[in-house]
Amino acid sequence: MRKERLFTLERTRQLTADVYEMLFSGDMSDITAPGQFVDLELPGRFLRRPISICNWTRDGLLLLVRVAGDGTRELVRSVPGTEFPVLSGLGNGFDVKACVGRKPILMGGGIGTAPLYGLAQRLLAEGITPTVALGFRNEKDSFYIDEFVALGCPVFVATEDGSLGTKGFVTDLVAKSGCDFCYVCGPTPMLKAVYAVPQLTAGQFSFEARMACGFGACVGCTIQTAGGPKRVCKDGPVFAKEEIIW
Repeated sequence: MRKERLFTLERTRQLTADVYEMLFSGDMSDITAPGQFVDLELPGRFLRRPISICNWTRDGLLLLVRVAGDGTRELVRSVPGTEFPVLSGLGNGFDVKACVGRKPILMGGGIGTAPLYGLAQRLLAEGITPTVALGFRNEKDSFYIDEFVALGCPVFVATEDGSLGTKGFVTDLVAKSGCDFCYVCGPTPMLKAVYAVPQLTAGQFSFEARMACGFGACVGCTIQTAGGPKRVCKDGPVFAKEEIIW
């Protein structure tokens, strides 16, 4: 059951030209898995904004927000102390047990990097050290690389123009990793490309979709899967590789 919580903005830090790190305080008891998301209500806006959870503690929520329009622009300009009504702990999230006995690689494209940070911490807590592969357009658009390194994860980076790391895409980072299980979050073309990598025989993919309600009522984010139509916001956003139909 969805629950609305009141979260308070504590601080905001700009990471790139259009990506911001935002820390909120509040009751995080509804959040149970990395890869879940929250739906923030913004003053004067009819629809809430769904945002992936980067990380959380018992009383702190970390979000990475990419400015994509007027609503998110207003959000990142909010002053500390601003309170937001939030639907918390939405979606199913990643299963940290799914990769037991495998060699996992976390693959993020752009803002899709966000939920992988909390996932990496939970995997490490289970005694599993994942490889991290991050893809960006260029060096100026890159973020959170040092944060993953600080966790003790092997980190590889690809940029489209070659200004940082390997020139190319995250799929170009897989071959030498020795990994066979992927946790993936990013734009649809990236998900399709990762899905097609033969080396990655299993994995979990976090889908992006336009959402009106965020909790399954409007069925506007429905996709076709091997198990029939499913809602990205309610049944996902994470789907196992074998469920996916392109």
